[in-house]
Amino acid sequence: MSPLLEVAQISTIPSSEFIAALGGCYEKSPWVAERAHAAAPFASLAALASALREAVDGATDAERLALLRSHPDLAGKAALAGELTSESTAEQCHAGLSSLSADELARFTKLNEAYTARFGFPFILAVRNANKATIFAAFERRVTNSAAAELAEAVAQVHKIAWMRLNELVRPNPTGFLTCHVLDTARGCPAAGMRIELKRRVESSNGGGGSWAEVGSFLTNEDGRIVGGPVLQDGGK
Repeated sequence: MSPLLEVAQISTIPSSEFIAALGGCYEKSPWVAERAHAAAPFASLAALASALREAVDGATDAERLALLRSHPDLAGKAALAGELTSESTAEQCHAGLSSLSADELARFTKLNEAYTARFGFPFILAVRNANKATIFAAFERRVTNSAAAELAEAVAQVHKIAWMRLNELVRPNPTGFLTCHVLDTARGCPAAGMRIELKRRVESSNGGGGSWAEVGSFLTNEDGRIVGGPVLQDGGK
């Protein structure tokens, strides 16, 4: 995997390099990155993500529909033929969609066909941290949505997928921190002396799941807060 880009770096590169670096965040739609580049420089990773999002939200209805239709079916013909983008391939693999049984594949095919026939674009879900059970449940729930509700949900999922992809390309600025405030709702007061463990998900290099690595262990003080925070510093490294 290539080293992550810095926000300051991505803010100063020419449009062509910006598009080459981030054009894949929105599936087969480099025009999103092209329009977002006009908002540079970016104060943070969140600001960069916001510029990309605003490019989509400010697009025409036809452009947004084309963006939705750029996404592949989950476990569909393109996946079986090995024709997915590298991003979609990795995401579907993480969700276990590359190792379906014959019955599961038939179920996906039936749901894909029913969904596309109803809405006119493929079912879109940020599957990176999902599994087959949650995907099937979302599929069966959303196929009964109204057209307006499902269009909004599909666009929201596209933004979520883009955010996950962006985080694999650009490093957040080393600012801010993560802490917590724990309240004892039964007693109506801060929860003192509670142990808080912070762990980070470390993905396997071969796409076969991953493991949790401990970042730190902390005790809350009398106000229910972590003593000596912040917990995360230097961009969470």
